[in-house]
Amino acid sequence: MRITCSYLGRQKVWATPETEVLFGRAEEDSPIILDLSPDQRISRVHGRIWEEAGTFWIEDLNSSRGTRLNGREIKGAGKRPLKPEDSILVGQTTLKIDFTEPVGLADETNYLEHGTCLLPEKRHSESGVAIDKDIDATAVDTVPPSCAEDPSAHRLKMVCDLPFRLATKTTLETLLPTIVDQLVEVIPNAESWALVLREPATDVLLLKAYRCVDRTYLSETLLRRAMTDRKAFIWKREIARDTTESIAQSGIETGMYAPLLWQGEALGAICAGARKTATIFNDEDIRMLVLVGQCAAMAVATHRLHEKLRREHTIKSNLLRQFSPKHAQQLSSHRGRLRLGGRRSDLTILKSDLRGLTQLAQELEPDVVVEMVNQYLSVLASVIFAHHGTIDKFMGDSILAVFGSPETQTRHHEDALHAAFEMRDAIVKLNEDFKHRGNPFRDFGIGIHCGAVVHGFIGTRERVEFTVIGDAVERAGRYCSAAAPGEILISPEMYEHACKFTDAEQRTIETKNEPPLLAYRVRALTSAAP
Repeated sequence: MRITCSYLGRQKVWATPETEVLFGRAEEDSPIILDLSPDQRISRVHGRIWEEAGTFWIEDLNSSRGTRLNGREIKGAGKRPLKPEDSILVGQTTLKIDFTEPVGLADETNYLEHGTCLLPEKRHSESGVAIDKDIDATAVDTVPPSCAEDPSAHRLKMVCDLPFRLATKTTLETLLPTIVDQLVEVIPNAESWALVLREPATDVLLLKAYRCVDRTYLSETLLRRAMTDRKAFIWKREIARDTTESIAQSGIETGMYAPLLWQGEALGAICAGARKTATIFNDEDIRMLVLVGQCAAMAVATHRLHEKLRREHTIKSNLLRQFSPKHAQQLSSHRGRLRLGGRRSDLTILKSDLRGLTQLAQELEPDVVVEMVNQYLSVLASVIFAHHGTIDKFMGDSILAVFGSPETQTRHHEDALHAAFEMRDAIVKLNEDFKHRGNPFRDFGIGIHCGAVVHGFIGTRERVEFTVIGDAVERAGRYCSAAAPGEILISPEMYEHACKFTDAEQRTIETKNEPPLLAYRVRALTSAAP
């Protein structure tokens, strides 16, 4: 049976050798064979089509919106016969049935875009099925016992087992020697075996693993020939003498080279060679070399992919500590922005600090103190992210936040002040909750300054972090230290940008080694605040 399904201009053909088909929308455990998702006007179990005594029939199975056959509703009318020209409308999907025998259905692999749910099955002990034979799927011998003494079969078994052996190696330090070890077993009549990888960034060929009876010898000319031509080959000294003089001087009489190919890219090459003139490599030897090379290429490519994913996961994890999830996603999807380096810009720096924590830490258990600090920092971080801020770092019980970077923000002064007031409100609410539960609580002081700083990403390839450096960071810290519990102190430079929409009073703060600093205590944001 072949059914053509048309939904909102999209068409797909579904074919099955079955003589009965249930159709509907596959959700949860619905026993649907023909899934007509994503049409939401179709019931989970909508109807069925089947063949009986040479005639095809359709029946609506009490669907919510009914089924129309050639424009006429058949819900509640029982089974209705189908003719080749009939049109069936279910929801917004039109079905056309092809009654001819499917041609070559057994020779065609079908792909179902939305998949289908399998019919619920009983346990095999209750299904009337007896298990005739089973084998351990984790220990299947690729060569029958009757062929165990055949050298060719033994070599083939080693190559077939190679992917399973390589799958257990998680680092290049263990993976690449294992490949060479297998090469030694597959090509035992050689005297030197080696694996070379190409550095993608520099195109330099690096010897990564080898074994030799006397000494190993590699010809870069022949290695690059194998990689460039995408061919494996056997060479002899008299043939290669014209290619490179050093081969003749090495004493190597014959050898084989094969590329490590993965998705059209040559990752490197493997080779085997011998100094004995009596050594002969044949067609079976080079086929075995190619098979080992294919397994090795797949393993190396898989390892590199895992390393890439691991690095990206590490970078994204670091970004999530400093940026909002949305901002972190944007940065991780544009990797060029994460290059190590910085620039100088005028930014707004906000520092907030928990008051009286040192004394509290001496009175409470360490776990209680850490849990309390984590709750405070979690609430404040969410507010900072909501106002386009970036967390430079957590410093014990304080937060250093930056507004205006790494993405340029023209309103970073306003963003910082709005964040400060929401942070203060969030602390008040959290302290009320702590007080209600009988837990200790503390207030935060907040200091804000704006000025020129160097900002950017620093670190290593494995760990990249955003940071800011400059006198403005130190100044923000001084205003924070001078703020009383629940106070927001800003610098005169910050007040110049915020005076139009803030209610603030001037004050002076004392410093240890410098003249007093002028500051403004912000009481409220006025109605003119952007």
